[in-house]
Amino acid sequence: MSYLGDSGEVGSATYRSTDEVQVLVRPKVRNAFVATGDVTNGEFGLFQYDMAPQAGGPAPHFHRTFSESFFILDGTVRLFDGANWVDATKGDFLYVPKGGVHAFGNTSDEAASMLILFAPAPPRERYFIELAELVDSGRELSPEERAEFFAKHDQYMVE
Repeated sequence: MSYLGDSGEVGSATYRSTDEVQVLVRPKVRNAFVATGDVTNGEFGLFQYDMAPQAGGPAPHFHRTFSESFFILDGTVRLFDGANWVDATKGDFLYVPKGGVHAFGNTSDEAASMLILFAPAPPRERYFIELAELVDSGRELSPEERAEFFAKHDQYMVE
C-alpha cells in the first residue's frame, strides 16, 4: 500500500492538455510523450507512437529496469515477444516484463498507432530525443559507442 491516508487527496491529480505534450516528429514516426516520469512521479511513462507505412522498428532488445507494454490503437503493428512475431491490430496488447526480449515495427503498407507504457518511468523520452539528434548529426558510432549509448538508456540489443 502506498497511500496511507483515510480521506483521499483533493488537487493531487495532473491534467495535461494536448498543447502541453512534447511531440518528437521524425520522417516515419511521430512520438507524443503523453505522460513522462516527471508528470507521474516516476510511476510510469505513456507515449503515443504513430508509425508511417513501412516505418520498421527496433531490433530485438530488452530493458533491465522497467517493463514495457504495447496497446494497439490503429493499423497493424508487428510485435515480437522474444519467441514469436505476431501481427497485432486494434485492441491487441503485449506486456513485456523487465528483462523480456521484444521488438516492434510497422511492416505494413498502412499507418499504425499504439500506446507504449513504461513502468516505472525512466526518462525514456531522452532515448528517443538523443537518438534523433544522433541520426540528424550523421555521426556513425563505433560498436563500443553504440553499446554505451544503448546501455545509458537501459536498452540491450539481442544478436
